[in-house]
Amino acid sequence: MDKELANTILDQLKNGEIKEYVATKDVFYTFREVVVSREDFKHFIGNAQRGGQVIYTYSETPRS
Repeated sequence: MDKELANTILDQLKNGEIKEYVATKDVFYTFREVVVSREDFKHFIGNAQRGGQVIYTYSETPRS
């Protein structure tokens, strides 16, 4: 995964085009790097799953 694709996925989450994105362990570090570099990163919630996957969702309310 490249950073452009990660940003596209995050924009789709933000716009409600997709409800969630499952980041597998092979793309997690690239995806997370893009998430934390965004101005709206506190709106993205990542829930770790067994096996190294993380399910990302978007919340209208930023986490504290």
